[in-house]
Amino acid sequence: MQERKVLTELQINDRLLWPVLQTPSWWWPAVILASLVLGGGVTAVTLMVTLGLGVTGLNRPVFWGFMIVNFVFWVGISHAGVMISSILRLCQAEWRRPVTRAAEVLTVFSLATAALFPLIHMGRLWRFYWVFPYDFDRMLWPNVRSPLIWDPSAIFTYLTGASLFVFMALLPDMAILRDRTTGWKHTMYSITSLGWRGNPRQFKLQFILGILLSGLILPVFVSVHSIVSWDFAVSLVPAWHATVFAPYFVIGAVHSGVSGVVTMMVVLRTAFKWQDYITPDHFDALGRLLIAVATAWLYFFMLDVLFAIYGGETKEIAVMNQRIFSWPWGFFFFLIVVLGYIIPVGAWMFRSVRRNIMWMFFLSIIVNMSMWLERLWLIIPGLQNKERLTFNWSTYQPGIIEIMLVFSSFGLVCLGLLIFSKFFPLIPVWEEKEGQLFQAEIKIGNRTVPAIIRE
Repeated sequence: MQERKVLTELQINDRLLWPVLQTPSWWWPAVILASLVLGGGVTAVTLMVTLGLGVTGLNRPVFWGFMIVNFVFWVGISHAGVMISSILRLCQAEWRRPVTRAAEVLTVFSLATAALFPLIHMGRLWRFYWVFPYDFDRMLWPNVRSPLIWDPSAIFTYLTGASLFVFMALLPDMAILRDRTTGWKHTMYSITSLGWRGNPRQFKLQFILGILLSGLILPVFVSVHSIVSWDFAVSLVPAWHATVFAPYFVIGAVHSGVSGVVTMMVVLRTAFKWQDYITPDHFDALGRLLIAVATAWLYFFMLDVLFAIYGGETKEIAVMNQRIFSWPWGFFFFLIVVLGYIIPVGAWMFRSVRRNIMWMFFLSIIVNMSMWLERLWLIIPGLQNKERLTFNWSTYQPGIIEIMLVFSSFGLVCLGLLIFSKFFPLIPVWEEKEGQLFQAEIKIGNRTVPAIIRE
């Protein structure tokens, strides 16, 4: 990176470990706020389980609402960790170092949050085991050809792989914390660091494991959101039954996930005062990446619209007409295109905007607002018009329970990240030290420029 500052090992240890060894003044208020928001969601789930799904806005024929929209949204956010960690690790991109841990942890908590919503949507949470392809002595076998069965398999495989990714990269840092703590924390870090001593053999094995996990988890990364898209595409609901949904959902997930990482990086940089580690260069690189990702997303977004029109089916055209020209879906369509592509990509074309921290924060927020609206825009209109008889046509009005669940999901992810930051550093200490070893300066003509030298 162009702006990497030369730091000693002592400086890196002190700066990156202080949130773990001490408690920032804002940490407890942030935990209390996130807990209150999450408490609202727990209250909503309790009321829904006690009184039934009738307290939500779900009714014939719209039985998938905010909860399924939120499920798709958080699965999309979770793609950031693999995108940043696996691909950039395999490419040996140096600028990944301060970003990987936060992206991986965001993946774990986002995916865990997403997995909760199909269970909550069932209404009867205690029957969650019905989704597994085993009859449990009920003499009823779930349909293993259904993507509703594939979903749990793919999500838990992805969650396992992402958790292993985080744990593998944490080993050297937990060993550092083991040597700097006492009492129960020392015992915890001693157990979890698995006897790490930092010798060359251990680092070599960790490097090999990181490469293997990166390669193995990439197919899972692609398959998870493809399977989520097949929840819709294999149905016969108008405007859902499209072959383009798998790549469309995957690229949309990357768009929202990388934007989520940008948001998180701004918060970490500001809250922990990590200006020496998360620099404008990192935002510049992510901004360039987002231009390509957003353009690919817009291509598939418009392709989905054109497929429905080109097919010429009456129901497909009726749903697309509702999506584009009727209120409020037409307004949502406008917001999705403007907030998801025109404003952010137009701004990211300028280097000064990509390197401006507050601009990047604002643009990443509006991108994810448009991505959430896009999921709503995709799901609801097709359900409202799917029945042949017009008396079954209906509109969807979300209930207060569903709105509380949407906000509480953000509280859950934020609370998970806050608790993680109190026990483990959100920037890999050993990666920063390794990056310092690789950096050098070389002379080209009369100019001295920064370089990375690997031997």
